[in-house]
Amino acid sequence: MQKSAFAAGVCLVAAAIAVSGCTSSRFGTYPTQGQPAPLDPAPRGSVTSGQLPPPSQPGVDPNAQGQFPNAPGANGGMPGDPNAPDSSVQEVATAQPVTREALVGAWKVTTAGSSCQMFMALTKWTGGFRAASRGCPGDAASVAAWDVQGQQVVLSDSNGNKVASLFASGAGAFNGQTTSGAAISLTR
Repeated sequence: MQKSAFAAGVCLVAAAIAVSGCTSSRFGTYPTQGQPAPLDPAPRGSVTSGQLPPPSQPGVDPNAQGQFPNAPGANGGMPGDPNAPDSSVQEVATAQPVTREALVGAWKVTTAGSSCQMFMALTKWTGGFRAASRGCPGDAASVAAWDVQGQQVVLSDSNGNKVASLFASGAGAFNGQTTSGAAISLTR
């Protein structure tokens, strides 16, 4: 019986040594990576209410009806051309189709007599999708979002307020007007 008690004691000591090896402090010396800092939440605009505009003709974008009379092509010619026929409804109806995927990426913006850069992404944002401008003057400096509404590209500020509307004017080119009346164009 003494031999079995001695054997049991030896087994206990061996088990204690084995377990103590598993809890060695040598594993704590490796550098550990901390968690990344949390991101700030996206800003959200306030909710507004108001009366909706009356319905428009099918196939015609209500945002383009007479709102930008001096936009390139809105009167059948260049901005301010008094001799051009009034074809603003035809311009909207015949504008080239616009897809969101075609707008993603970097653009050269020309407005207020100077040029700057704008990048458009498909990240959801107040007013549509995220846009970022770099070195833009005037209204274009406040652009934080973009979206496609019918056949036009709408640029908005961080509160979702419309800054400009543009129509396709060729491959990789859009022309339009800011809400303050300045001409604006996007080109690749």
